[in-house]
Amino acid sequence: MKGLFKSKPKTPVDIVRQTRDLLIFADRSASEVRTSKREEKMAELSKLLREMKVILYGNSEAEPVPEACAQLTQEFFRENTLRLLIICLPKLNLEARKDATQVVANLQRQQVHSKLIACDYLEANIDLMDILIAGYENPDMALHYGAMLRECIRHQVVARYVLESEHMKKFFEIIQLPNFDIAADAAATFKELCTRHKSTVAEFLSKNYDWFFAEYNSKLLESSNYITRRQAIKLLGDILLDRSNSATMTKYVSSRDNLRILMNLLRESSKSIQIEAFHVFKLFAANQNKPPDIITILVANRSKLLRLFADFKLDKEDEQFEADKAQVVREIASLEPKG
Repeated sequence: MKGLFKSKPKTPVDIVRQTRDLLIFADRSASEVRTSKREEKMAELSKLLREMKVILYGNSEAEPVPEACAQLTQEFFRENTLRLLIICLPKLNLEARKDATQVVANLQRQQVHSKLIACDYLEANIDLMDILIAGYENPDMALHYGAMLRECIRHQVVARYVLESEHMKKFFEIIQLPNFDIAADAAATFKELCTRHKSTVAEFLSKNYDWFFAEYNSKLLESSNYITRRQAIKLLGDILLDRSNSATMTKYVSSRDNLRILMNLLRESSKSIQIEAFHVFKLFAANQNKPPDIITILVANRSKLLRLFADFKLDKEDEQFEADKAQVVREIASLEPKG
C-alpha cells in the first residue's frame, strides 16, 4: 500500500519556486524565527540548491536533460530568485554557497528558445553587479561573488556597465590586497573585463586612456609584488597586441614614461617578466613613427639593450621569438639620433 502514496517527483519549476520561498524566509531577520525552525529551513534550502545543480550539470548517473534545464532557467529568471540568492549567499553554509555559485555560473549559459535569458534579466537588474563587486571586501564571500561576477561578464551589456562604472578604479586596489586568493581572483576578473568583449574594451580604452594607464603603470607594472608585476605585464601584452586596440597601442608606445617602465621590466631578474616585457618592448622598437624622445632614449641605451638581447634566450627553442628578437636588434642598431 505504501507505494500508492509516494509523493510526485518535484519538477524543475517546483524546485525553483520552493528555493525562492526559502530565500525569502532566509532574507528575513533571524529574530523572527525559532533557531530550530530556521536550521531546518536552511538545510532544506541547501538540498534544493544541490538538486538544481544536478539538473543543470547532471551527475555520475545521468547527463543534464535540455528540457529540464530550460524549465529551470525560465522559472529562475521569471522573478527575483537571482537577486535573493546573491543577497542571501552570506547566510548559507560553505557547501550551499559553492552549489549556488555553480548554479549561477551555469545559468548564464543556458538558452531558452535560443536566447540567453540571463542577459535580459541582468540588464534590467544591473545593480546586482555592484553587490558582487562589493563582495571583494568580504573575505568569506569574495571568491563566490568573484566567480559569479566573471560569469556575468560573459554578457557584453554587463561588461560595459562594469567598465564604465567607478568600480574599474577599485580593481587596481583589490588586485593589490595582501590576501593572495582574493587578489588573484580580482586579477582574473580584471583580465576578463579587459579582453573578452573587444569592441567594448577598445571603446573603453580610448575614452579612459589617461587615468587607466596611469593607474596600470604605477599600481600594477611598478608594484612591489612580483606576481602583480608578472600578471600585469602579460595582460598588457594581450591588450596592446590585440588588433582591436591598435589606436591605444600606438598611443602607448609613443610615451617615453611607458618606455622607461618597460626597460626596467626588461632588466628584472625574473625570466618570465623579462619575456613578457620583451613582447611589449618590441612594439616600441617596431613603431615606424617613433617620437624624437623615444629615439633619444633608445639610442642612449643602445649598447645596454644590444648586450641584453645578445644573452636573451628562451629555455626551449622558439623560432618566432628569435625572429622577433633579431628584428628588434636590427631596429635599435639602425637608429639615428634626431638632430
